[in-house]
Amino acid sequence: MTNPTDTSDTLRQWRDSAPYWAKHRATICTMFAPLTKALIEDAEIETGHSVLDVAGGPGEPSLTIAQIVGESGFVTCTDAVGEMVVAAEAEARARGLTNITFRQCTAESLPFPDNSFDRVVSRLGAMFFPDEAFGEILRVTKPGGRVGFVVWDKSEVNPFSYVITNVMSRYAENAPVELSVPGAFRFAEEGKLAALLKDAGAIPNRDRILKFYIAAPISREEFWEMRSSTSETLRAKVATLSQSDRLAAADEVKHAVREYFPNNQMKFPAQVRIVAASKE
Repeated sequence: MTNPTDTSDTLRQWRDSAPYWAKHRATICTMFAPLTKALIEDAEIETGHSVLDVAGGPGEPSLTIAQIVGESGFVTCTDAVGEMVVAAEAEARARGLTNITFRQCTAESLPFPDNSFDRVVSRLGAMFFPDEAFGEILRVTKPGGRVGFVVWDKSEVNPFSYVITNVMSRYAENAPVELSVPGAFRFAEEGKLAALLKDAGAIPNRDRILKFYIAAPISREEFWEMRSSTSETLRAKVATLSQSDRLAAADEVKHAVREYFPNNQMKFPAQVRIVAASKE
């Protein structure tokens, strides 16, 4: 799920976040299971396929895909952060999966031969890739193969993001969102990622909105603990606050999200964009 650029500062930030992603791996897996299912469908992943998951973070969707392709297929899970790769590999061992391998690498420098994979996917990672990564992804995709990406739709339709942003803006300055550079909502505009894939030599054949719920059996308190630790940006903001402001901000967030916790369980309406393309 992560693919920072090659700056040492960004890599440090993701390394610092890795233990929290590993800690909350099960919850995050549940939260984004609908995205994994949709990505598998749109990328047309089937039994026997060889699949590359770029920026797979602590293991999803790679681990789920490994079960889909079966023993006649295989999955390679990559991430730019070694700590994420270690966490994913540990989970695969715990599950007894033998058809999956792991590599630490960035999306723009994939250590695989040309035409290696039937399918290449990334779930909530492509927004952070440099433009040259998409040509590299197509390079390792077999002719006739497919690539598929899940990216966030606009911030304003995703309260999972904007509720906390709105609260924290009263305690710390928010950096302006620049949609022309890598960032969470970079590909929210219809056709933007598809155009980039076309420029890289792909044939775009799907660009759709998926509405779903970010749902998991966690409380508002557990939600805040997860979000304030797994997000490096949020973690850094919270660290600058006084103890009283830190407590006040946490209380405000938990109050602001109350409508999204029916029966004290998380259920945020959410939207993503799923983009798929073929290689000639």
